[in-house]
Amino acid sequence: MKRIMYVLLCAGAFAACKQQNKNGNGEENKNFSKLCDQYYEEGLKLFPLNATYAGDDRYNDLLPNDGSVQFISETKDFYTKYLDSLKGYDREKLNDNDKLSYDVLKDQLQVSLDGLKYHFEYLPFNQMFALPLTFGQLGSGTGAQPFKTIKDYDNWLKRISAFTVWADTAIGNFKKGIQTGIVLPKALVVKMYPQMYSMVVSDPKKSLFYGPVANFPKDFSDADKKRLTDSYSKAILNEIVPSYKKMGDFLKNEYLPKARTTSGLSALPGGKAMYIYLVRQQTTTTKSPEEIYQTGLKEVARIKNQMDSIRNKVGFKGDLHAFFEYMRNDPRFMPYKTPKQVLDAFEDIHKRMEPNLKKMFNHVPKTPFEIRQTEAFRAASASAEYNQGSADGKRPGIFYVPILDAAKFNITSGMESLFLHEAIPGHHYQISLTQENTSLPKFRRFGMHNAYVEGWALYCESLGKELGLYTDPYQHMGALGDEMHRAIRLVVDVAIHTKNMTREQAIKYMMDNEAINEQGATAEIERYMGIPAQALGYKIGAMKIRELRNRYEKELGGKFNLAEFHNQVLKDGSLPLSVFENKMDTWAKTQQ
Repeated sequence: MKRIMYVLLCAGAFAACKQQNKNGNGEENKNFSKLCDQYYEEGLKLFPLNATYAGDDRYNDLLPNDGSVQFISETKDFYTKYLDSLKGYDREKLNDNDKLSYDVLKDQLQVSLDGLKYHFEYLPFNQMFALPLTFGQLGSGTGAQPFKTIKDYDNWLKRISAFTVWADTAIGNFKKGIQTGIVLPKALVVKMYPQMYSMVVSDPKKSLFYGPVANFPKDFSDADKKRLTDSYSKAILNEIVPSYKKMGDFLKNEYLPKARTTSGLSALPGGKAMYIYLVRQQTTTTKSPEEIYQTGLKEVARIKNQMDSIRNKVGFKGDLHAFFEYMRNDPRFMPYKTPKQVLDAFEDIHKRMEPNLKKMFNHVPKTPFEIRQTEAFRAASASAEYNQGSADGKRPGIFYVPILDAAKFNITSGMESLFLHEAIPGHHYQISLTQENTSLPKFRRFGMHNAYVEGWALYCESLGKELGLYTDPYQHMGALGDEMHRAIRLVVDVAIHTKNMTREQAIKYMMDNEAINEQGATAEIERYMGIPAQALGYKIGAMKIRELRNRYEKELGGKFNLAEFHNQVLKDGSLPLSVFENKMDTWAKTQQ
């Protein structure tokens, strides 16, 4: 779920405790509530894109120059001020809900503050995590940025002007990175400048950013339509196109020759410390990279044994690698002709599991849900993903599926497990239920911790058989392939960034252990190169949720209720794993 990344790397933007639960031990502390309310409001102004994605339209005209020295100084002061303010409260005198809020807030503030010393601004974007790509989604008129009123349209024009400043600062930071030796790998840079050039047009009507003009609301007057058409055409040609061309030219002509041939952070000055920090940030644990690496090796071996049993079950005569090749290339596994057939197949998965979903979940979201094909402009570099809906339900949660060629869309890629993860009951249930829960403080309604959010989604993949899926051995193989994929990440992510594993060695390791082609493995490995440690959160989080479920099933016996367990996992919003485990253990004791 890539959309989450902006929130994760701006951890702390969603931090408030406006509404306090008066139940539990201790009393509601109104001063604590006020502090957190102020923090939330100040955070929205500091990180206005987060407000937009949360459906709060107040700051839709703002785009922070988040790589500037001034902005970084402001965020440091922001985190420090509220961390100091927390010291004025005795945690033990707060009620249970406020204690959770205190713990999460303290963790987010400290982690965010600690991250500022590593100069991540010198790597302002890459081929996957990039404001220039997010800006295209927002400006297309099909994303989170609303285009319903005249004010909405004028808001976006202001963001366009701010984007030109952002782009210049990004180039300046890339140059600082060159001077200090903190640069991206060449393998990533060659993917980045074509993305920038794809936004360069001579006719504004052919621009992605012309979408809102092509789809004016019917109630706009002719005069407003003319003014906005002229303004958008001018902005596209005079601001947007020059900014993207400037970034593309810089990346190709100046930055690429200075980019590094190495793959991992350990090649950078201070890179080892950077990676250890990112492991902590993304897993919300104190696990060492080596501990995670060893867990990955054990999981790869375990899952490989399960794969072998399915290979034997279907009577395949070759080895596992040959079985992967067969699944990747046999025409029987590529039955689709059109993108609509692919999307319909995902909807069929949804319908088949619905009866069992009702047994496993007592609470379901009200937020609408849609399955869409990924937009053409970003499909080539995109993975399937979930974009959250708005808290008011006006914008649906969207499961995006990139379909470059429907005839090559392979059903053994794990369609069932993918839907469980990205859509239902994975990201759509967890994020929507949390956002809809107005009894939670806002930072827990809208905040996200990678290990919890992705851990929940990966845990949901393990529910396939209980939901009536994975009855076809090849779909089960696809699900195991997805699980193997997450286990491999623990190995290659750590090895790339701490053990000098090269991009090519990592691609080979991935292809040797799962049914993935070279193009797919390359995109994945380059993702881990560009967003270090982010891919670790999935498996670490899922293993923690499964560990707790197994423990409580054993301890509680007949008193264990799976639907209530799922409710408890989800009801308090995203939490760091240590806070999450303590909360769940407390609940389990009340069930005995």
